[in-house]
Amino acid sequence: MAQTLVREQAAAPQQRGGGWIDRWEPEDEEFWERTGKKVARRNLIFSIFGENVAFSVWSLWSISSALLVAHYGFGFSAAQMFFLVAVPNCVGAILRVPYTFAVPRFGGRNWTVISGLLLLIPTVLLAVAVRNPSTPYWAFLLIAATAGVGGGNFASSMTNISFFYPDRKKGFALGLNAAGGNIGVSVVQLALPVIVGAGGLFGLVGAAAGGVDLARAGYVWASLGLVSAACAWFFMNNLTVSLASFGEQIKVLRHKHTWIMSWLYIGTFGSFIGYASAFPLLIGLLFPGISIANYAFLGALIGSVARPFGGWLADRLGGARVTVWNFVAMGVGTVFVIAAVNAESWPMFLGAFLFVFLTTGIGNGSTYRMIPMIFQKQALLDADRTGEGHEAALARGRTEAAAVIGLSSAVGAFGGFIITATFGILGLIYDDGVPADAIASAFVIFLGFYVVCIALAWWHYMRRTFMIQRAPNLSTVDI
Repeated sequence: MAQTLVREQAAAPQQRGGGWIDRWEPEDEEFWERTGKKVARRNLIFSIFGENVAFSVWSLWSISSALLVAHYGFGFSAAQMFFLVAVPNCVGAILRVPYTFAVPRFGGRNWTVISGLLLLIPTVLLAVAVRNPSTPYWAFLLIAATAGVGGGNFASSMTNISFFYPDRKKGFALGLNAAGGNIGVSVVQLALPVIVGAGGLFGLVGAAAGGVDLARAGYVWASLGLVSAACAWFFMNNLTVSLASFGEQIKVLRHKHTWIMSWLYIGTFGSFIGYASAFPLLIGLLFPGISIANYAFLGALIGSVARPFGGWLADRLGGARVTVWNFVAMGVGTVFVIAAVNAESWPMFLGAFLFVFLTTGIGNGSTYRMIPMIFQKQALLDADRTGEGHEAALARGRTEAAAVIGLSSAVGAFGGFIITATFGILGLIYDDGVPADAIASAFVIFLGFYVVCIALAWWHYMRRTFMIQRAPNLSTVDI
């Protein structure tokens, strides 16, 4: 009996006040099966909920900008609407850097509470601004910029969850956490038109007789932000093992793999959030007879659902292999999108674009699976040269991987800004709104970027002759 009690105590996390857990050893099989798995799952569930609400707030303007012109009479040009969509992506990308370092400084649960409360700022401001028909464009730009706080949540959430799961389960767990957040884009694009009275759900819900009221959306997601903060306070935990100094984390900036993976993540997540933000406007501009409310949410939904599949696939086939071939598929899909734009074919455009969304989701999952594996393997290779202990090297690798996960998410999110801003800039250059030829030109630029990503990923992570700091090729250790 006494021995059984000792084993149970050894397999239980050591908790103290404020939601802190001092002992967390997910790599210990007994610890994980007895108690670790349950605690990790609970934190994952509420992390997903909070991130979902945050992504919805981040993407509020992807659908609100079109409704402002269609139902409120604001005379914004197509280029101005694209910049309204682009600004939150830019601010969100910047905020992901401090959000990454917030978890090791304050704790995952504590920061999830704070970040949930910050969502009140953009939502309440939106509700106030749309009630005043004299609100100028520059004011809408500033309000849209505050929605970037929703984009920052992803970095802190992914950094936090990476500490809860053992290495062998990180791919699927991170993919699930990210997918739950990403799907928030689809949620807001599907639900907002219904909530504000614009109709939707493929005609099942008609437009309200009293007209569109965008302020309702602000109040709904402000309330959800409060709920997400409360859930984090009551049901999530802080991990002592996640704490690290700024100096320990910032060291990852010296690693070239930090920048290589960030570049690849621009191609996957940058494409996802950029295309998801622009999709409603692209439908309205290219195919004005098609209902935005009925189709805008599909791209983000498919990309979000595909993300954990990408992590699962990478766990089995290797992240590098999946990532390279996925970029090839993205390129093929983009070629068909360009053809559809030039042919003005709605069925072809929808099918090709949804395929591209599918590949962005798979690529998001596979690239994020690569990061922990790269830095764990690199830490062990470094330890062989320096004499550092095995466990110490693994711990360092986890800390570095968590920092890179957050930092690469920041760089990747900036890609979303680049995509939406490119549509707007080309619209200004062509000086005719955003015509089909300008949109097709933008996709040609994106296609060229995917070709670079294919070459970069293959060169660094699939070539069998590559030497990493004069150590064996990382591709030979199943990244």
